[in-house]
Amino acid sequence: MPMENGISVPDENQSSADFIKNEMNFDVDPNDPLTKASLNDHPVNEWMDILGNDQLRKKVLTPGQDNCRPNRSDMCVVTFTGRLDDGTIVEYEEELTIQLGDVEVVQGLDLSLALMNVGEEAELIVHPRFAYGSLGRSAISGKTNLPAIPPDAKITYNIILKSVHMETDIYELPYEERRRIGNQKKERGNWWFSRNECTLAIQCYRKALEYLSLTGESDTMDDRKSSNSESVSDADLQVLLEDSLIVHNNLAAAQLKCEAYDAALKSVENVLRCQPQNVKALFRKGKILHYKGEHAKACSVLSLALKIEPDNKAIQQELSILKKKNAKDASKEKNLYRKMLGAPTDKKQDIKSSSNNRKLPRKLTWSLLGGTIVAIAGIVAYKFAS
Repeated sequence: MPMENGISVPDENQSSADFIKNEMNFDVDPNDPLTKASLNDHPVNEWMDILGNDQLRKKVLTPGQDNCRPNRSDMCVVTFTGRLDDGTIVEYEEELTIQLGDVEVVQGLDLSLALMNVGEEAELIVHPRFAYGSLGRSAISGKTNLPAIPPDAKITYNIILKSVHMETDIYELPYEERRRIGNQKKERGNWWFSRNECTLAIQCYRKALEYLSLTGESDTMDDRKSSNSESVSDADLQVLLEDSLIVHNNLAAAQLKCEAYDAALKSVENVLRCQPQNVKALFRKGKILHYKGEHAKACSVLSLALKIEPDNKAIQQELSILKKKNAKDASKEKNLYRKMLGAPTDKKQDIKSSSNNRKLPRKLTWSLLGGTIVAIAGIVAYKFAS
C-alpha cells in the first residue's frame, strides 16, 4: 500500500471496494448491486440497474463533477420532471431542496440521488414499488396543475442535481425555521402513514422530532441547546412543545400499526406526561395495552378516556371488546384458583351438571316404560281370571 505523508492511499490497481474493506475495516460485498453502483462511475448513456432487480434504472445523460456525490442528510437542490409511459407529465419540480435519505421524495429518486454527482443530468426509470405504488397519487391543483398518477404506474424521470451542501446544525437554526422544517417532515410522515408505509412514516416522524424537541440526549450539546433556548420566548417554547407532542402521538400510531408495541408505549407516554387528558394518546395507550394482553390496565385507561369524551364511538367499541375479554380472564383466573385449592372448576361442574341432565330423561323413560308394562300385565291377568 503506497504512503503519502504517513497516510495510506489506494493502489491504482486496487478497487474501491478492496480499499474500503482492507484499509477502512468496513465489510463490503463487492457483488451487491447497490455497492457496485455507489463505488463505480458509469459511462454516459449506459443503463445501470441500481438494485439488481430491474426496478430502478439510471442512465447518465450529462456527467457532473467527479467525486461530488451527496451523503446522507446532505441538502440537495434538484430539478426534475416525471412522465408516464404515454408521455404525460405527472411531476415537475424546479430548484427543489430536499434532505437526502429523509424520503422527502419517492424512494426511487432518493436512492438514485445518492449515485449522482453535482451538475449531473440523468434519466431514471422507476418501478411502481419505488414510486407511487398500488395507490397512485391524486391530481395536484394550483400552480402546477398536475394530473393524477394511476395505480401501479412506472415513471420515467429526467433529473438534474444542481448543488449539494451539508445540513445546518439544528440548534443553530432560528426557532421559526426549526419549527417550519419539523412540521414539514411531520406532514411528510403523515403522507407516508396515509399510504400505509408505516416504516417510512416512522422515519419522518423521528426526524421531525429532532427539529421540534427542546432537549436532546447528547451531553456535549447541552450548552449550545440551552444558550439557543434562552433567546426563544416561553410562548414559542410552548408552541414547539405542542408541535412535538402531536408528532409523538402520530409516531405512536405508526409504531402501533407496525406492532412495535413497546416503542409505541414510550411514544404515547411522552404525550401523557405533558397532557394527561389527551384523548388520542389515552385511546392509543389503551389499544397498545390491549394488544400486549394487559386487558385490565387497558380497560382502566380507556374508561378514563371515555369520561373525557363520553360520546366517542371508537372508545366505546374498544372498551366493549375489552370488557368481554376481562370477563373471560376473570373466569379463567377463578378456575385456576379452584384448581390450586383442589375444588372442582366451573368447567367440571358444568360437565357434571350436563351429565346429570342427560341421565334424568333416561331414568324418567325407564320409569314410564316399567309402569306401562305393569299396567298391561294387570289387564291380562284380570281377563284370564274372569
